[in-house]
Amino acid sequence: MTTALFSPYTIKNVTLKNRIVMAPMCMYSSHNQDGKVENWHKIHYSSRAAGQVGLIMLEASAVTPQGRISNEDLGIWSDDHVEGLKELVSLIKELGSKTAIQIAHAGRKSMADGDSIAPSSIPFNDQMKTPVEMSIEDIQETVEAFKQGARRAAEAGFDIIEIHAAHGYLINEFLSPLSNHRTDQYGGSKENQYRFLREIIDAVKEVWTGPLLVRVSASDWDDRGLSAEDYIPYAQWMKEQGVDLVDVSSGAVVPARIQVYPGYQVKMAETIRQGAGIPVGAVGLITSGIQAEEILQNERADLIFLARELLRDPYWPRTAAKELKTEIKSPVQYERGWNN
Repeated sequence: MTTALFSPYTIKNVTLKNRIVMAPMCMYSSHNQDGKVENWHKIHYSSRAAGQVGLIMLEASAVTPQGRISNEDLGIWSDDHVEGLKELVSLIKELGSKTAIQIAHAGRKSMADGDSIAPSSIPFNDQMKTPVEMSIEDIQETVEAFKQGARRAAEAGFDIIEIHAAHGYLINEFLSPLSNHRTDQYGGSKENQYRFLREIIDAVKEVWTGPLLVRVSASDWDDRGLSAEDYIPYAQWMKEQGVDLVDVSSGAVVPARIQVYPGYQVKMAETIRQGAGIPVGAVGLITSGIQAEEILQNERADLIFLARELLRDPYWPRTAAKELKTEIKSPVQYERGWNN
């Protein structure tokens, strides 16, 4: 049986062996609080590559120390991070998977040491710090930090970069009217709310020629906030700037009750794909091969991003292949177990 899930997919100059992507998931395991790769990261990511995941995407890696979600996050703010990332990339590629990194800034949701920054001085909730409203100089410095993070990602040998513009972190805070109350050129109109991301994409592309993805929160889960339809013009602008695929998640820009059910974000991905004419990734409670295959066969998304399911089952591609009654290549060392 020919399946969509196990068919190759090419993004610009990079071909994935299948449509399965390990979604970025913070491990909070840089235990020296220096943002460097540790043994845990090498084991964690490499095991999913051995499990035949097509694209391994590293967790949110902060472009500044202040931009970490926690003090234990991975970082890409220093040239000192490149060596460890390069080793990790080599391990993953040796196992046959392509590699990606998500570059990020936590904004007002940073729980790392020091002040947090945001487009407006509005805390996420009563338990978190009130952020400092960013000056124009702060914005320019942060755009440059994303650019330098992308340069380091290229030096480390990653195949793909994803810009994290979702889950209530800094870029998402600029995009949503719930967290952006600015009255200057970075607030008010949709064009102004998008300006920060626009400048980051342009800056990244100065040093990066490979595939570029952007993760978005396509619903704020708040009537006063953004919906998937609101993200269509954002996605159109991303496409015009040369973004290759939008990774569609949702929520977390403000505290909200999210209606969770199997595939609950897939319709959002489909809406953006159809409305903006851009490839998309679907993520969120996708747990079975049949479910993933339906999404792809019905052209609702182009890639399947798996998060928690790959924590439960590092060899999920094999599980999905058996469910879909197809065969996939196994690591030579595992053939005795996989083929019986």
